[in-house]
Amino acid sequence: MRHNRDDKRFSRTIGHLRCMMANLTNDLIVYGRLRTTTPKAKELRRHAERMITLGRKGDLSARRRAMAFMRNKQAVTTLFSSVGPRFRERNGGYTRILKVGIRPGDCTPMSLIELVEGAAATAAITAGEKGAQAAGKPAPKQGRRAAKAAGTTGKEKASKKEKKEGPASRSASSGAEKKGKKEKTKKSPGKG
Repeated sequence: MRHNRDDKRFSRTIGHLRCMMANLTNDLIVYGRLRTTTPKAKELRRHAERMITLGRKGDLSARRRAMAFMRNKQAVTTLFSSVGPRFRERNGGYTRILKVGIRPGDCTPMSLIELVEGAAATAAITAGEKGAQAAGKPAPKQGRRAAKAAGTTGKEKASKKEKKEGPASRSASSGAEKKGKKEKTKKSPGKG
């Protein structure tokens, strides 16, 4: 029986729950903000604030305890080098939860959880670290979602081609393709 147990399980096993909270904590520490469901955000706040308190202490024992929970070297380094010292003067309340509405698919209430002091600062520091690591590496290919966010769609690409070739050549080629299809249907022999 689960008498007097107040922790949320989200219909997951303990191991899965622990790993999920560790991953969410890592992302919150590294990126400074995170969009998730409201119950998960409320549960995540508990774990994230404990890790930030360890980051404020800054000693070897605290670093080992944080590494045991988070299991991500980059996140622990960010926690102890930038996030922990930034909250040195603050006694708790390191995160903020903002309700952002309902998820369309299943009507789940969604929230944005972020670090109180300078979520933008954390993102800028992280971007600077990534930029230093990626110096000399080629830029990754732009995916369909990134192109959509940037405002480039397939229709715009087609209009760019049309500008290069001209509208007459495009309509002529499409007319030839249609004729070829019609001719194939005429030549096919019928039964009988």
